[in-house]
Amino acid sequence: MLLELKDVHVHYGKIEALKGVSLEVGEGEIVSLIGGNGAGKTTTLKTISGLRSCSAGSVFFEGADIGSMPGHRRVLAGIGQAPEGRGIFPGMSVHENLLMGAYARKDDHTKELAEAYELFPRLAERRTQAAGTMSGGEQQMLAIGRALLSKPKVLLLDEPSMGLAPMLVQQIFSIIEEINRRGTTILLVEQNAQQALRLAHRAYVLETGRIVRSAPASELLDDPQVRAAYLGGDVGGDPGAAAAASGPESVALSKPAKGGPAKGEPAKGEPAKGEAEPADDAEPDGADAPDGE
Repeated sequence: MLLELKDVHVHYGKIEALKGVSLEVGEGEIVSLIGGNGAGKTTTLKTISGLRSCSAGSVFFEGADIGSMPGHRRVLAGIGQAPEGRGIFPGMSVHENLLMGAYARKDDHTKELAEAYELFPRLAERRTQAAGTMSGGEQQMLAIGRALLSKPKVLLLDEPSMGLAPMLVQQIFSIIEEINRRGTTILLVEQNAQQALRLAHRAYVLETGRIVRSAPASELLDDPQVRAAYLGGDVGGDPGAAAAASGPESVALSKPAKGGPAKGEPAKGEPAKGEAEPADDAEPDGADAPDGE
């Protein structure tokens, strides 16, 4: 197994953000992690890349426990990440931003640079332009291209479609598929669950810090409970029968209130709805957010 998390717990102060997360990503796969805001998706990626430490549990990469390995060493080992919010350097040119992805490498990166420009022709057209003056879609392309310059074995993508027009979303997902076809394993965090499940081989559903469902992506795409909670579908018929047909794990999935994302009910002793729960796109008070997060 290329990447594996075993019973991972992560805290922000006294708040437990991940509550025993276990997942696997095999070489050559696209694995998607879906869930609502505050479910712990970004925290999971930060824990893999070394930006957050485990309170308990283990992270394995190529069979080795990397829990004590610093983040920059994980990049060299083959873990690349395009963070939520893109995290580009606005005052630097497109070309300079791409080169930052290879900053820690000592070998030649000419091939990866050429591939980045091939995958994203728009970046080649704007290579001397300041990155901060580009559109959101172009900045997302730049963030992914920069991550590819580190020559990753597994690429962590955090909300690549966030804030993009539908046409650009489809373009980004097509490029992600091509990156995988060329041999890069991908762990994808995405709130656009339908797109993510259509692209992925397997998927996990994360709710309030716990994995509540895992299955082939095509199976989750057709699961009535998942459709109701994340895809805007209607369960229809007898709710009890639908839950039984989907298996006991799917009962943990909750149908969202009108106009809002799905949320799991808090377990005993956990923060109640409306109380402090760390959101994926922000660090809790008192925690230092890494640059670009």
